[in-house]
Amino acid sequence: METKNILIEKGILITTNKDESIETIKNTSLLIENDEIVEISNKIPKNGVDKIIDGKNKIIMPSIVNTHTHASMSLFRGLADDLELNSWLNNYIWPMESELDGEIAYTGAILSHIEMIKSGTTTFNDMYFFMESVGDATIDSGIRGCLSCGMIDFGEKKRRKNEIKSAIELLKYCKGKDRLKGFLGPHSPITASEELLLESRKIANKYGVGLHIHVNETIKESDNVLSTKNMRSFQYLENIGFLNEDVIAAHCVWLSDAEIDIIKKHDIKVSYNPASNMKLSSGVAPIHKLLEKKVSVSLGTDGSASNNNLDMFEEIKIGSLLQKVHTSNPKALNAEEAFKLITINGAKALGLENDIGSIEVGKKADIILFDTLSPNLTPNSNSLISHLIYSGNGSNVDTTICNGEILMENKQLKILNEKEIIEKANLISQKLKNSY
Repeated sequence: METKNILIEKGILITTNKDESIETIKNTSLLIENDEIVEISNKIPKNGVDKIIDGKNKIIMPSIVNTHTHASMSLFRGLADDLELNSWLNNYIWPMESELDGEIAYTGAILSHIEMIKSGTTTFNDMYFFMESVGDATIDSGIRGCLSCGMIDFGEKKRRKNEIKSAIELLKYCKGKDRLKGFLGPHSPITASEELLLESRKIANKYGVGLHIHVNETIKESDNVLSTKNMRSFQYLENIGFLNEDVIAAHCVWLSDAEIDIIKKHDIKVSYNPASNMKLSSGVAPIHKLLEKKVSVSLGTDGSASNNNLDMFEEIKIGSLLQKVHTSNPKALNAEEAFKLITINGAKALGLENDIGSIEVGKKADIILFDTLSPNLTPNSNSLISHLIYSGNGSNVDTTICNGEILMENKQLKILNEKEIIEKANLISQKLKNSY
């Protein structure tokens, strides 16, 4: 029988309020009907409920939003480590990517979706290739995906035409599909020509979709734009009319103060990717400065080839501690700010804040239960926000719900066949490894 009503009983609710304060309410129950949260109370009757989940000793919180990743790259995990970005791309990643097809992209994506579900992420923002296959995997796994084709032309007119065609086809594929949202994905200011950037802006305006782009990931990229355009990256993007509040910019490591002002002026959404930036020795994004300016900052893992996992609880701990040591300020990116980065700020970055990112009546039922009866979360009478950010990890996630559907319960996947997918992924990865 299909489960239409789910009651989560007597848990510890942690969420962000409309005034952006974080609230913790103990002994609270939550009722889900179909895909929506319909009641939050400590007195919800059980009669007429199809499914009851015991929330005792569990945190009930919004599921996690990953605002920058490349899900299919899970198949490259561990194949190109301890390298700086250019060597990593040119000598390893791009040769392997030349072997990709739709089946490979699907397998890599659904492998990532297993990892996301098991660690509490139910929404991801992806830029890659064969994105309709990634969309198929997203539909099959039950999570939410914001999808964009990674558009690269290096100034080549024929390639640019093909990239634009693929991007429009993806937007049409996503339209009307529950849990999918299409974006435009010009790769970066140095891999996408001015013509491609402007055409992307034009298409985004026409279809009413956002733009997802890498900006200033490395100092080499920043210097390249400065030398070729005589402007820094965000100055260049502003000058050509690319920037608007619908832009989500990944990395943003090498920013001048003038660029931070431009980001604030245009309400650009910044996706912070600390583990990848550290691993590829790209640098440390000035998140403390962005937050001081009240810029919208969220969190992403980047792909598994450069991280090497998709555990957003690990990512936010790394991200918070990195800001503290980088600024010599223990208050930088504190636990409450960090909680917002992985929940409501992620939803805002993707234009989904009316649906997800906080637990409110009328919002979609994208919820996780985080088990506090674990050594790393004991004593559980102390700050639970602190525990989530500094002590917790994805393995503490007990139950994952997306759009009102239980994807994992008691740490057991309910939809995907983990063993079968892992076996297939191992076979494909070995073939890709042989391509370089």
